[in-house]
Amino acid sequence: MTQRFPSRRTWLTAAAIAGTSLALPQLAQAQAYPSKPITFVVPFAAGSATDQLARALAQSITEQTKQAVIIDNKGGASGMIAAQQVAKAAADGYTVLITTNTTQAANEHLYKKLPYDPVKDFAPLTGLGKGGQVLVVRADAPYKNVADLLAKARKDPGKLSFGSGSSSSRVAGEMFKQLSNTDILHVPYKSNPGAITDLLGGQIDLMITDTSTGVPQVKAGKLKALGISTAQRNPLLPDVPTIDEAGVKGYDMGYWFAAYAPAGTPAAVVSRLHDLLAAGTQSAAAKSFYDGSGSVAWTTTPDGLAKFQAGEAQKWGRVIKAAGIEAE
Repeated sequence: MTQRFPSRRTWLTAAAIAGTSLALPQLAQAQAYPSKPITFVVPFAAGSATDQLARALAQSITEQTKQAVIIDNKGGASGMIAAQQVAKAAADGYTVLITTNTTQAANEHLYKKLPYDPVKDFAPLTGLGKGGQVLVVRADAPYKNVADLLAKARKDPGKLSFGSGSSSSRVAGEMFKQLSNTDILHVPYKSNPGAITDLLGGQIDLMITDTSTGVPQVKAGKLKALGISTAQRNPLLPDVPTIDEAGVKGYDMGYWFAAYAPAGTPAAVVSRLHDLLAAGTQSAAAKSFYDGSGSVAWTTTPDGLAKFQAGEAQKWGRVIKAAGIEAE
């Protein structure tokens, strides 16, 4: 009796059917997502640059999906509280971390032990934007420029203080000290808006903050801008020199925004979230944020963000080590 074996075509057809049947649940999941409100967890307080961008993106996603997006501000501990919350959340696409280099590239070099793994605990979604910072003092401060500020810092070592409410702000301040060879006391805050409040009240003397937080205070005449943190001047403050131009040679420190879901989020949902967020960066609300803060939209693929983050973690590690910052 001749034994019949399935033909090659039969095997290929069966394999195709099996592959399709495996893909169908993911396809159905992506088509059904989102079917309920999404929560954006923000590591900084309301009013911070990250919060402003998150709200602009939330508005766009609600318009795209007809689903509400809830903003959950979890400031404090340099973003670690928020990052840990998302790392432990259900990997279903309904909890998203809208964050910065603070939680994903800098903290691992600033703290001896993190309550989350910035790589293993997250599924990268997309980059969201890039920006710079501004060195500010009170409007009535006696410093006309960076040179005046440095002269005071050198005359009275340890007497001046700078505030920071994020790792970007902290490292920017420490790098300023290191490159200018000055001794300025660091005062930590839960968020940059909180540090701004104390700067206005005279509790601290200066800070290097994101332009979204600092520029409105400068425009209102409450703060004075002495320098821009990046290598290029900011279009919102075209007459303000870069810190490098002002005499602290080699100074260049920017920041970036990005979005992450918990590790294990289905690939189809990651793809859907990527598309929603990328479209959100082109919305009118997001463009208003970018234009108003002097930052720019920046998107990536999930894999592209993972590779970018790896490079940034190495860079921030070098900067932090060069600035002489000891891990806490």
